[in-house]
Amino acid sequence: MEVRLQKLIASTGLSSRRKAEMLIASGRVSINGKVVTELGTKVDPSRDHVKVDGKHLTSAQPFVYLMLNKPKNVMSTLDDPGGRTTVKDFLRGVSVRVFPVGRLDFDSEGLMLLTNNGDLAQALLHPRYHVPKTYLIKVKGVLQDEEITKLERGVRLEDGMTSPAQVKKVRKVEANSWLEITIREGRKHQVKRMLETVGHPVIRLMRIRMGSLSLGDLAPGEFRFLTDAEANALRALVGERREAVERGDEQGVRLKRPTRKAGWAKPDKAKRVSSKKAKVA
Repeated sequence: MEVRLQKLIASTGLSSRRKAEMLIASGRVSINGKVVTELGTKVDPSRDHVKVDGKHLTSAQPFVYLMLNKPKNVMSTLDDPGGRTTVKDFLRGVSVRVFPVGRLDFDSEGLMLLTNNGDLAQALLHPRYHVPKTYLIKVKGVLQDEEITKLERGVRLEDGMTSPAQVKKVRKVEANSWLEITIREGRKHQVKRMLETVGHPVIRLMRIRMGSLSLGDLAPGEFRFLTDAEANALRALVGERREAVERGDEQGVRLKRPTRKAGWAKPDKAKRVSSKKAKVA
């Protein structure tokens, strides 16, 4: 069966799909002895001989999925020209090359998914699939109900209106407060910009859930491999989103404004763990 050349290269764990495209465009890839530079070229792995920098591709590696609790002041990339600590520094003992699914800001922390499954990674980040991401956030001051309503309905940023969000009060800490916000978009610094728009700058931000995954009690700097059930749930979520988009029911996978009760909500077990870790003055 024929597959796109960049997809084949990425499936071996040699590079990400984007990096594979760069390898092809720069003339470093050959098929049956002939250099190819055209993106989208298709090959049959059972018949064609593909080389990168003169070396045959190794067979595709099994898919690997792991969750990392990224600490604060760590780059969410695999390398950094400035020499700063990256998530790769915490993956000791992981022999398969994996890539971060999305990013967290340098000063943000929490759940990061890493995998060598490029298709799943792209689907989880695809803006049309609206995969939910939940953040536990400490903000300056205390949000009023009308400010929460604005966030839930969407606020205007310099790059347009945001989609509806889910907002839940968690607890007060002296003059500041903790919130949970769930969004299904992935704009740069989006949550921080949303809260600045309503006058409450972010003091601390942690991602505690992504799709069907929950950070739970994973300590900062630690990682674990996903269970089969967790990996299957992610694939099922992506499949549901794809089907909804294909049948034209994109609205069905977007967040709707929740029915919110007044007062401060008590976090569930997973949230209590995260809140405890987040306790600061």
